[in-house]
Amino acid sequence: QVQLVESGGGLVQAGGSLRLSCAASGSILSIFGMGWYRQAPGKQRELVARITRDLSTNYADSVKGRFTISRDDAKKMVHLQMNSLKPEDTAVYYCNAYIGYGLGVSVYWGQGTQVTVSS
Repeated sequence: QVQLVESGGGLVQAGGSLRLSCAASGSILSIFGMGWYRQAPGKQRELVARITRDLSTNYADSVKGRFTISRDDAKKMVHLQMNSLKPEDTAVYYCNAYIGYGLGVSVYWGQGTQVTVSS
């Protein structure tokens, strides 16, 4: 089976930086789109950033210019570099990926990593 594991979350002060990483493992033939979502207490889960296999990217308006998503297919990883962090960025961040295997394509989610930004 396929698993996604996030790392890199933590506590930082406003204006600081943090880099999240997500590693995929298991029966993987191909990794298509990969991305990061986040969910703050009392709010809906929202898209933060996505990156396709061809390296096209899409960002939420609230993080444009501050966050950068990247991928390393050789290592089966996706990263999210977060700069100029704000208290409103506080949330649990989830890794997401569309993964191809012998019988088709499936969507997978990591268990999340906490990011807390203090003022």
